[in-house]
Amino acid sequence: MKVIKNPFFFIPVILFWTNQFFERVMGWHSSGFLSSYADDLLAMPVILGITLQIYQWIHPKKEHFKFSKAQVLVAFVYVSIVFEFLLPRYSSTYTSDYWDILCYGLGSIYFYKFINHTRSQKVFN
Repeated sequence: MKVIKNPFFFIPVILFWTNQFFERVMGWHSSGFLSSYADDLLAMPVILGITLQIYQWIHPKKEHFKFSKAQVLVAFVYVSIVFEFLLPRYSSTYTSDYWDILCYGLGSIYFYKFINHTRSQKVFN
């Protein structure tokens, strides 16, 4: 199954963009989990899902390509370092929050379990 047709991918994408619409276009900001952590929880499935789809378009294995656990781990560590340590140091737009790292981790696990599979694999095997 193509990544973009996988409901485990496009549901987080729709949720992410819906949240962004309400926050940025409508100016709706709530306190609590949704406002603080929804984007962080959905970031890794969206980032890695889009990246996987591009790889499957250009890699010789096509739809038989998937990321290894090490590649997903590297992506998780990279996003965590950039968004929770580097950017907050150099820009007041960003704040460091260790709960965000937990959300990135949960999103990475979600991606690996439900989105990162080849055409011949079933999601629940």
